Amino acid sequence: MRNIFLFLGKTRESFLAQGVEEYTKRLMRYAPVELKVIKEKKGAGGKLPVDELKREEGLLLLKHISQPTLVVALDQGGRRMNSVDFSEQLFQWENQGQKTITFLIGGPNGLSVDILGRSDLTLSLSDMTLTHEMARLLILEQVYRAYTIKAGTGYHK
Repeated sequence: MRNIFLFLGKTRESFLAQGVEEYTKRLMRYAPVELKVIKEKKGAGGKLPVDELKREEGLLLLKHISQPTLVVALDQGGRRMNSVDFSEQLFQWENQGQKTITFLIGGPNGLSVDILGRSDLTLSLSDMTLTHEMARLLILEQVYRAYTIKAGTGYHK
């Protein structure tokens, strides 16, 4: 199953960028991985209202969603799963014939209602607020963990 990760803007924190790179390499041992970094919409010097900025960023993300794909949007208000349940969900989709999953992470202000409405699953990584850059690393690690659970490597223990 191909895993696509759509990110708005570069990962600026070097320690997070290194983690993203590391878990991308690890994940590629199990499945094809594609990271798409989309140039983020600037808030016109802070003049755009947050909802308008999120809507415009959402449109950018929507343009980069390949078809057909199952879309997982990361949002604090999304469904919470432990790692085993998440792994089971991923491989249930695969067993149902799903070939591609696209993971969406918004910018600092989150995702628009348009994106959340387009997603097949809205997923929360934590009850705590995380930066969008940390969420990138965490979702890559959790997808990698899902594959190691399936493979029975013991990494997940």
